[in-house]
Amino acid sequence: MPREIGKKLVAQNKKARHEYQLGDVYEAGLVLTGTEVKTLRRGRATIAEAYATVDDHGEAWLINANIPEYEFGTWRNHSAKRSRKLLLHRQEITKLARALDNSGRTLVPLSIYFKDGYAKVEIAVATGKKDWDKRRDLAERDAKREAERALAVRNRYNRS
Repeated sequence: MPREIGKKLVAQNKKARHEYQLGDVYEAGLVLTGTEVKTLRRGRATIAEAYATVDDHGEAWLINANIPEYEFGTWRNHSAKRSRKLLLHRQEITKLARALDNSGRTLVPLSIYFKDGYAKVEIAVATGKKDWDKRRDLAERDAKREAERALAVRNRYNRS
């Protein structure tokens, strides 16, 4: 069977863009078992409560990501919320560890997807937003939407 080509989105953390101020974004591979891959190919995963970390040994881990058990699996099925190792270059792991040393920073997974047949996770260095930051972002988005509507109405009547 030929390898898949392109990008297939499995799970997305939409709340992350609202809850956090995102910094550098990295693409990392995932170390998975066979039943985890089968579950991901069916499009079943949740990363809403997940986060990533770099341990003392210089390894990056995805923690608390929920990949449900494969329903047709046997006794060798995986556990749903186990920690999964992230595959990154050494320089990237060093940058992430340095960025996490600053207080108030965390690694947030943005999405899990298949890229050319390989499972990948997109992670970002993030800082938590305050409530007033969230309100300001919503107000800016609403103002931008209102301006676009006004321009569309104006352009619609000026054509004739």
